[in-house]
Amino acid sequence: MKPRQACLACLEREPVALLEASLWIAAEHERSVVPADSLARLQDLQREINASLPMLPLCELAQPLLRQLNALGFQQDEYHPLRPQAALLDKVLQRRRGQPLALAILALELARRLSIPLEGVNFPGHFLLRVPGADHLLDPCGGRRLYPAECRQLLARQFGPQVTLTAEHMLAASPLQMMQRLSRNLRQLHISNDNDLAALIDAERVMQLGPVQVSDYLARATLYQRLDCPQAERYDLEHALLLTDDPVQRVKLSERLGHLPASSQSLH
Repeated sequence: MKPRQACLACLEREPVALLEASLWIAAEHERSVVPADSLARLQDLQREINASLPMLPLCELAQPLLRQLNALGFQQDEYHPLRPQAALLDKVLQRRRGQPLALAILALELARRLSIPLEGVNFPGHFLLRVPGADHLLDPCGGRRLYPAECRQLLARQFGPQVTLTAEHMLAASPLQMMQRLSRNLRQLHISNDNDLAALIDAERVMQLGPVQVSDYLARATLYQRLDCPQAERYDLEHALLLTDDPVQRVKLSERLGHLPASSQSLH
């Protein structure tokens, strides 16, 4: 089974094998990645954390779990410019550094194994966690509690004070949504690190994992442009044109389409 197929199969299991799906994404980029090896490393980590958790009801152990992960060195990757290894779960397990979503996926897997209730929250710009029914969110990078005031501050830091916190920002994330967001993160990281072919792998996975946005078509179209695949670029630009309601963007897309050749022998 190819890594992409294995990833999708993990998402169809009950319960969903979220971390293993993430490891198969890493295996798409590096053939030497063996998900079973990382899962064995996780088993050791699980035992270490389980031995250190306080004697509390399971519903109160999510924050101690995150704090224990932080104490063991699992922290947000602050390297600039950020590299793809911050979102590749095999590297996150090795380096103990990662993006918030990558750390959240690790925490969710450990919580599931330890029967600790915990869910992902698709907060914009900084993925968060929540104990179902709680009145606060949890930062996967250390376990800090975030109430609505802190969430508004986080949103303002990410996007500016003009963005208003809404209920949509606090929705639970499905496994498919998490894998799609991870793929978008990797797509951007590979683009930022000048690896267009790797970014294209991520861009195609984004399309396969769920509903897509205009920005997803535009991102892949730009990759096809840089890889000299005008017909594939045209396909994505036409779909972006169908989806967008922005009149300025529609004009720009139409102009860009007008500059593409009607046919091409380029292979992709």
